[in-house]
Amino acid sequence: MWLDSHCHLTADRYAEDRDEVIARARQAGVDAMVAIGSGYGFAGNHAAVALAHGEADIHATVGIHPHEASEFNEAIRDQLRTWLSDPQVVALGECGLDYHYMNSNRDVQREALASQLNLARELAVPVAIHVRGDEPDAYAEMLDIWRSEGDGGLSGVLHCYTGTREFAHRALDAGFMVSFSGIVTFKRSQELRDVARSIPLDRIMVETDAPFLAPEGYRGKRNEPAWVARVGEQIAELHGVEIDEIGRRTSDNARRFYRLPQ
Repeated sequence: MWLDSHCHLTADRYAEDRDEVIARARQAGVDAMVAIGSGYGFAGNHAAVALAHGEADIHATVGIHPHEASEFNEAIRDQLRTWLSDPQVVALGECGLDYHYMNSNRDVQREALASQLNLARELAVPVAIHVRGDEPDAYAEMLDIWRSEGDGGLSGVLHCYTGTREFAHRALDAGFMVSFSGIVTFKRSQELRDVARSIPLDRIMVETDAPFLAPEGYRGKRNEPAWVARVGEQIAELHGVEIDEIGRRTSDNARRFYRLPQ
């Protein structure tokens, strides 16, 4: 019934019980999970690809996170190209701009993003985008680079969206999907709930971003894909539809985006 469109299953926080975490997700009705390769150094991509090869319901992405943009070079770009030819690798990402932590400087982040988007357009693969901080700068600059490098030939999702309603609709106009995480359930997130209510259901995905951002009811705990339905429950309430419909529609959206079998 559910598809967790963005989770970090190879994170060190799952090192001791990864198999149990995956089993709990399946028991909770999660039919598929997208394991994000970036965010743990370049080598972290290999772990996601290896996991996807061992589990039929897990698919991988590969990329360079903006925190690690300073690592990006032509050899890494070539390796990303090789991984993206693997049928178990369904997207490039997460990549983007992060002007909150500034682990890599802005110019380096912009260059790494542009190069990865150019590769995604060349290979016709979808892209999971991370964008955070200094709004409107990071958001506006990401969209400028997207348009410049994509030239209308890219397919993307704004993962773990926390921006404004105005930007979300600009992104929709540029062809993006929008994915919501447990943040949309937080008591302080009324503005984000208003954004989620305004997004058409055929453009929404749900995710956990596990092990981060556990939803209300699990705050303070390590997040797991098994709890993605809590995000879906919130989206269902906002749109006034049954939770089963949200499970079906967000899963169909994610399968269409990642080009997975329906």
